[in-house]
Amino acid sequence: MTVDPATAAPDAPIPAGDAPPRTGVVALLVVDGLICAVLSVLFLGMYIGSVPFPISILVAAIVNLLLVMAVRTETGSLGKSTWPLVAWTVGFVLCLAGGPGADQLAVADWRILLLPIAALGPAGMYLFSARINAITNAVRQSRPQK
Repeated sequence: MTVDPATAAPDAPIPAGDAPPRTGVVALLVVDGLICAVLSVLFLGMYIGSVPFPISILVAAIVNLLLVMAVRTETGSLGKSTWPLVAWTVGFVLCLAGGPGADQLAVADWRILLLPIAALGPAGMYLFSARINAITNAVRQSRPQK
């Protein structure tokens, strides 16, 4: 009798915390960081009537924070959690560069200066606080009990 490996019961169940990270999911989250940068630059020039309405700055901040949290949940690593932010920064720099014919996506005004600060700030603060918590927990655990 042959058993299909896809439907066979595993020999030992893998605990949820010890499951290896799915590289396809992590890669998709990193590519989403790049796409978020391009879309946030493209929609940066929105207006409502004659008033600038840069809602993409807020959306980029929220999306980057969610991407970092998702990669940290998937991998359990703070170092790998920065990958979506690196991809976002690469995408942003590519949008700043001029294309063929000197076309440029980013316009030179206050919104393009605010975008990287606001988009990377919340995710950076999340990573900073997570790192401080990890250091604090490590120090508490290594302290000898009296």
